[in-house]
Amino acid sequence: MRIEQVDLAIVRLPLIRPFQTSSSRKAHLDHILVRIVADGVEGWGECASPSDPFYCPETTETCWHILHDFLVPMTLGKSWSTIEELTGLYAKVKGNGFARAGLEIACWDALARSQGLPLHRLLGGTRAEVLSGVSLGIESSVEALFEHIDQYLAEGYRRIKLKIAPGWDVDVVRQVRERYPNIALQVDANSAYTLADVDLLKRLDDFDLLLIEQPLAHDDIIDHAKLQAAIETPVCLDESIHTADDARKAIELEACRVINIKVSRVGGPLEARRIQEVCREQGVPVWCGGMHEFGIGRAANVAVASLPGFSLPGDVSGSDKYYREDVVEPAILARDGAIAVFEGPGLGVEPVVDRIRKNTLRAATLRAGA
Repeated sequence: MRIEQVDLAIVRLPLIRPFQTSSSRKAHLDHILVRIVADGVEGWGECASPSDPFYCPETTETCWHILHDFLVPMTLGKSWSTIEELTGLYAKVKGNGFARAGLEIACWDALARSQGLPLHRLLGGTRAEVLSGVSLGIESSVEALFEHIDQYLAEGYRRIKLKIAPGWDVDVVRQVRERYPNIALQVDANSAYTLADVDLLKRLDDFDLLLIEQPLAHDDIIDHAKLQAAIETPVCLDESIHTADDARKAIELEACRVINIKVSRVGGPLEARRIQEVCREQGVPVWCGGMHEFGIGRAANVAVASLPGFSLPGDVSGSDKYYREDVVEPAILARDGAIAVFEGPGLGVEPVVDRIRKNTLRAATLRAGA
């Protein structure tokens, strides 16, 4: 295939309600949508980077720069027939996983459409549906948290994830577990703790949690190994894992017993598949995390989560949990805690161009030979 044109657009969607983590609070999200035309075939991708550098070093602005000034110029007009060949065109670009994912997803979409295949089949997915959990932010009160949990359990979601932070951790988790003794429950710290907090984190062992996600530094593996040796709750790494090599090293060091694979964070479906292969070989369960993706990135997550290694419910919940109006049709919805894998060509969803234009903050078009 040969990419003839790439359109970039920063699109803003308001959240139905603000989302609070240990490091930031969001009322809306700005994501970069990537549209490519390759051999006359259209493909869409999404760069779901946060707008601030509190979850990871990348931001919407850095991703725009890397896409506009490096990744797109390095691929325009170049021929490729596999995603491995495509990513080889910009292999010397270090890091910048979110920016890379936006372009790579669009190319997966175009490649699958050119072959008349759904993306999950091109990737090697084996599931007809993916199990879905929800991620709940830090709320104004435990009572407000209970209301949200009640709502999502009634909707059939299979697992509840609580964001925690110093001052909103053990007592909150205790109250949730007492009220809901039988639900699948896990917590996510987004790097809010250090090894000085081992005794506090050890108290979470009392609550039969599926896992505690990224309790220590965003770039750490070594200290997580020390923490995992000291607590019974499985440690799950998220921000620390960018590549299959990262996953291998973390497993060898016994830094975790679970890994969260975020397609956006690791640079796209190709590396996500490599990570799940490493984990599957080592018997380490994985699940698909999310970055509140719009429908384009969410559809890519669904396809990746259909791979055989994804054995735990993920954060790929229905888009109606976050947005009153998404940018794709059909809407991505969870039914009884599961999302059906799309069988249409490519991502299996169609961008609604009028909605995208209505919410676009900035746009650019780059063409081969221009």
